[in-house]
Amino acid sequence: MEEAAASEDKAGYGTNGHAEGPAAEGRRGGGAWLRGCRGFLRRNALVLLTVSGVVAGVALGAAVRGAALSPAQVAYLAFPGELLLRMLRMVILPLVVCSLVSGAASLDTRSLGRLGGIAIAYFLGTTLLASGLAVALGFIVRPGAGASALNTPGLGLPGALPTSKETVDSFLDLVRNLFPANLVAAAFRTYATDYKMLLRNTTSGNVTLEKIPVGTEIEGMNILGLVLFALVLGVALKKLGQEGEDLIRFFNSFNEATMVLVSWIMWYVPIGIMFLVGSKIVEMEDIVLLVTSLGKYIFASILGHFIHGGIILPLIYFAATRQNPYRFLLGLITPLATAFATCSSSATLPSMIKCVEENNGVDKRISRFILPIGATVNMDGAAIFQCMATVFIAQLNNIDLNPGQIFTILVTATASSVGAAGVPAGGVLTIAIILEAIGLPTNDLSLILAVDWIVDRTTTVVNVEGDALGAGILNYLNEKDKKDREQELKEVTVEAIANNKSETETSPLVTHKNRVSNTSSTADPESKESVL
Repeated sequence: MEEAAASEDKAGYGTNGHAEGPAAEGRRGGGAWLRGCRGFLRRNALVLLTVSGVVAGVALGAAVRGAALSPAQVAYLAFPGELLLRMLRMVILPLVVCSLVSGAASLDTRSLGRLGGIAIAYFLGTTLLASGLAVALGFIVRPGAGASALNTPGLGLPGALPTSKETVDSFLDLVRNLFPANLVAAAFRTYATDYKMLLRNTTSGNVTLEKIPVGTEIEGMNILGLVLFALVLGVALKKLGQEGEDLIRFFNSFNEATMVLVSWIMWYVPIGIMFLVGSKIVEMEDIVLLVTSLGKYIFASILGHFIHGGIILPLIYFAATRQNPYRFLLGLITPLATAFATCSSSATLPSMIKCVEENNGVDKRISRFILPIGATVNMDGAAIFQCMATVFIAQLNNIDLNPGQIFTILVTATASSVGAAGVPAGGVLTIAIILEAIGLPTNDLSLILAVDWIVDRTTTVVNVEGDALGAGILNYLNEKDKKDREQELKEVTVEAIANNKSETETSPLVTHKNRVSNTSSTADPESKESVL
């Protein structure tokens, strides 16, 4: 009877025995569809709000642009976006230090060395690929060919040129910042070499100017020094064993509390992005002149970012994991939109860690170990931007680059992108290093600065995408290595059991002993004597 009732119910009958009509079935299907839509909206509310914030920001900027706002009014319009940047930068220091200490302390020495080696190889390899792609595209598209008339009054930012620095001093500053003299000062200041000119009288009576390097401190977090210190401290705490457990638990708790703060800040991201994008559109002076004069350079740079971020990096991820890279990237829409709006890899780090762990299931030990390092040293988008700008300036000045100069561009761009600041327009300062290395003039950097606010958005998106895909690859390799070790352990255990059984079955002494002991244990004293 129960089976018949169940079959009737499946066939479309209600519990009271009456047949359900099409309307009831439609209501049931409509209710399931509504529940599915509500669940989808609940799961992806932040992503939808973030994308809506970008679209609303473009619409707001286009609508307000015709109102001829004063600079003060534009600053007021950008105020909600400024609050977002300040909140994100506020959590960078505790997030980077605590996540790296807890990540390095949670990994054993073998895994730490293996994952660190793979990460360095991935970062250097992808950055070198990005640099080569940019140089190749520069020679194919030729963005600076025939553009020698770009030095017009409406273009460029002549007052914003970075001071030229010797290539050797730039790399020495990079090493100096790895070992900060004061950890507290490293939280807000960075070492940089400056120069002062000294007048010297020669023996012949002529006066010469000599450039003397002088060490200075500039505003900005020394993230390289903090990263290295946190890594070494985590390894040291791991070596301490029981004595270091309390401090490791402290950093773990601090890290989890910081991630809770990040989850709260994320709900303000759509509002901040809307006003950041809108205010930047209002600030544009003459976009038509910029696009018509520097359109080929903008197109070549964005094309390089699209090829590297949309094809090359996903192919590397697929080759390493045999998984769909675009499904992985689908869970990163919120941090990618944040990167597009803020133009800062460091400001995107909190949301990237949260989304990689929650949406893509990356192990916390991997994400909190590799993403802070990637945000500091992995700058694929910046390498494309720097190489394209160098080729553009060379073509602008009608200079043909020889193979030696091209090799210098590739190596210098790959190395200097490590020290590029993860802040807006941070890559422009490193272009001067490349130009000095190959002997090109730095006067035309004002043209790069004029369109940097456009190109820097796709640059930052590619930077953070490379970090996230690297974390996904390392997570896959770590899981695979763990499964292999477990399988080896099972095989060793099975072999040991088999060997034990074979010895027990084949040894006559063991068999005789067992038989005697069993007989003696079950028999009475008289039988024991007979056995003896």
